[in-house]
Formats: sequence, structure tokens, C-alpha cells
Amino acid sequence: MPTFPRILCAVLALAAALPTPRAPAATPTTVIREAWISEPVPDEEMDSLGLWRPAGGGSPWLLASAKDGARLLVFDADTGIRIGASGGPGEGPGQFRRPNGVAVAGDLLFVVERDARRVQVLQLPQFRVLGEFGREQLQLPYGIWLDTSDGGAITAYVTDSFMEDFATSRLPPVERLAERVKRYRVGVDAHGALQAEYVDAFGDTGEAGALRMVESIAGDPAHGRMLIAEEDRRVGSTLREYSLQGRYLGRNLPPFASDAEGVVLWDCGGGAGYWIAADQVEPTLFRLFDRDTLAPAGRFTGMRTAGTDGVALGGPTPRFPHGALFALHADVSVAAFDLGEVARRLKLALACRG
Repeated sequence: MPTFPRILCAVLALAAALPTPRAPAATPTTVIREAWISEPVPDEEMDSLGLWRPAGGGSPWLLASAKDGARLLVFDADTGIRIGASGGPGEGPGQFRRPNGVAVAGDLLFVVERDARRVQVLQLPQFRVLGEFGREQLQLPYGIWLDTSDGGAITAYVTDSFMEDFATSRLPPVERLAERVKRYRVGVDAHGALQAEYVDAFGDTGEAGALRMVESIAGDPAHGRMLIAEEDRRVGSTLREYSLQGRYLGRNLPPFASDAEGVVLWDCGGGAGYWIAADQVEPTLFRLFDRDTLAPAGRFTGMRTAGTDGVALGGPTPRFPHGALFALHADVSVAAFDLGEVARRLKLALACRG
């Protein structure tokens, strides 16, 4: 092996063993009190969040995947009170094997199952199973983002972080880097049956744009971009900019102190808005980036929120007239932040302050 790769592998192996750092103090960080933190649900290991709004009105549901519990937990988005659950261990319809990423489009709930290597689609509010897809292509799926900008069809992007290379401290072979995200076209026909078609896989194979350890993904069709979290701290955790067609656009956001976890687009209307991403330090550092330029736009922590994996955005609601950011806390609770307060405290665009 040439000298440089041998040195690089040694350095990266050491970096992977570093403990989770605390939030850096050099840049001023605003502390914003959580509007609520839900009562802990132990032994479930919640990971990702999705929001569903009932068509007839009422408080939205906040849905959390529970990896160890092999089910979905349901919370009232205004109060944080747990109001239900669905699922259980298994591979039958409506059962789950380590559910991870969740996403909602209308009344359709998409649930990524890492250990079943599939995505199930359920109809809310009954949790009626419409079908599944992905078993033929997915190896170790984690995250999901749904593009609903093209009429009735849905494009589902599923991150596939098959990581035996990570376990052995070796960087993955080039040909495997090209398969880190799988793309599907999904819809429901007139008879209520799920129709899903595999489109392709993508991932840059260059050093700067490669997706070595990938989970969170989100997109902005208005700007033709996605942000995909690279969590591998051996090479530097960050968010990479990709086109909706799967091409690396040559830009990475400033390095994160720890894992780049949940990422979500805050659309304030009129072209204004921000990306919010969770930096998994202690406490969780929420980093904001301008929607248009991707320039850093501020950062905040909660009073208690830590160890955040998934995040979700929702609103308006009676409790949160300007919307809310929901974030997982320590794998056992969900925290809510009033986006109106975030916008005011960070002096964000007027459109985001209501």
C-alpha cells in the first residue's frame, strides 16, 4: 500500500474512536428553552420523526420510529403527550425490524426498516399497510426523504449505509460508494394499491463528495438541491450538497463537531428560509444555514436537549402559530422548539418571524 493511504487509514481509525465532543464555545450560541419535552419512553431507542396533519383539523401527530421497540410511537405535536403506538416485531405487514427513517406525504407514512431491508408504506390514520418496496436493492437502509413537487407522483430517496467497511476501519471500495442512495418512484393507484418502481442508485466516488456513512437526507426542489449528511468522523462529518438527480455539486458545509444528524428545510415562504441540522454534541447544537446561499445563519441549543438523531418541522398549530422544530432527546423523549422564538432570538428573516 502506498505511504499516504496507509497513514490516512491509521489517522481515520484513531479519529473514529474519539469520544463525542461537547459543543464548542468559540462561536456564540443562543440558548432557547424547549416549549416542552415529552415524558421518557425507556427501552425503545427512538430515532427519526415525521409529522402528520389530520385533514379535518386538530392537533398534528408526531410519529417517532422506535428501533428497539420495533414500532412507531405517536405524540400530540402541541403538547408532547404520547397518544398511541403501532407495530411490533416481525416482518409481516405492519410489523417492523429495527424501523429507522420515517417520512410523511399527505396520508402516506413511509417507514424504513434497516434489518428487514425494505420500506413499508402505511395509510394514516388507520396505519393500514398499502405495501412495501426496496428488498431487491436495499442492503442496510437508514434515512428517507420524499420529493412531492412533481404532481401526484412521489420520488423517495433512501440512504443505504451498508457499513462493513466502517466496522473494519477501511474506507469503502469505489464501486460501493456509488450506491449510497437509492431512488424510487412511488404512488397509489385507483384501487388503493401501492405502485413502486426502482429508478437508480447514486453517490459520488471522489474524496470530497463521497458518502461513506450516510443516514439523514432532505431536499429543496425550489433550489434543485439535497443536503445529505456524511457522519463518518474519520473524514470529517458534514452535509454534502447534491442535485435532485444525484450529482455531487462540489460543496460541503462547514465541518460539524460531532455527527451530522437530522436535517430539515424551514420554508418561510417568499423564497426565504433556512436549513436546520443537528450537530450531535452535548447539548445538541442546532446549526442554521441560509436556504439560498447555504451560508451559516446562526446556532442554538436547548436547555436540556441532547443526543439528537431525528428532527422534524411542522406548523402552524394552535400551540405554535409560526411552526415548531421537533427533535429527539437522548433516544427516550421528544423536544419542541417554537420557531417564532427561534426566528426572533436569532434575528432571522422577517418572513420567518411571522
